Amino acid sequence: MSSEKAPLPFGYTFLAGAIAGVSEILVMYPLDVIKTRIQLQTGKGAGADAYTGMLDCFQKIVRNEGPSRLYRGITAPILMEAPKRATKFAANDKWGKFYRELFGQQTMTQSLSVLTGASAGATESFVVVPFELVKIRLQDKASAGKYNGMMDVVFKTVRSEGVLALYNGLESTMWRHILWNAGYFGCIHQVRALIPKAETKKGQTLNDIIAGTIGGTVGTILNTPLDVVKSRIQNTIKVPGQTPKYNWAWPGVVTIAKEEGFGALYKGFLPKVLRLGPGGGILLVVYTGVMDFFRNMREAKGWA
Repeated sequence: MSSEKAPLPFGYTFLAGAIAGVSEILVMYPLDVIKTRIQLQTGKGAGADAYTGMLDCFQKIVRNEGPSRLYRGITAPILMEAPKRATKFAANDKWGKFYRELFGQQTMTQSLSVLTGASAGATESFVVVPFELVKIRLQDKASAGKYNGMMDVVFKTVRSEGVLALYNGLESTMWRHILWNAGYFGCIHQVRALIPKAETKKGQTLNDIIAGTIGGTVGTILNTPLDVVKSRIQNTIKVPGQTPKYNWAWPGVVTIAKEEGFGALYKGFLPKVLRLGPGGGILLVVYTGVMDFFRNMREAKGWA
């Protein structure tokens, strides 16, 4: 997104994305725990392990497990968030420059924004998969007694399933990030073009909140079915000689739709969209603000 203003070196883009990502995760993480619990629920369930919706899940976690469970597994996302979001924005800038040069465009277009976002999402997925796997297994209530923390998940997964098991769900993660980033960055470009140009810094912040929230919402609508499948793939313990029920992204989508109905592909959608809609706004506002700070600092110091 910084391509619309004076470009900055890669290190600044990477750091701004990292700061934006950590800011978003600290505010929105409990919604991610709730989303994952609902996505992992198959069938109707019973008792304390059955969730009828977002508020029911929130209440049962707090009542039966304690408020701290809403932040269970946050170490992995915190460690992941800096490289994840940094890669997202840095890759988006680099892919944007590549595609503009490839297609001879001076500025970004709607189609280039979608293509750039999809490419950035694919790049980002390689960074996040091991962290996502650890996070999913810590968030699942059924795994609460199996692992003592993030590194325990890593050691036990590698010991029982092999090193490559840390990349279980890579394909589904790639599809999830391709769809979300394409929708997110594509919508940001379009919304910024449609709303009146801001004349003040406060107005620019409001525009970024609007563009980022709409982008995050559209990205969530597009990628939730792949997110449901990804959660189930990564929470499945690989057993030698057995083919997992959820193994590949699109066959997994078909399996869930056939067995549980189309609506099951949007399990956890409400907490997910409440997180990634406003979360997308937070990301864009913080990222833009940090990048502007870096530009002003470099200008004040006369750095090239």
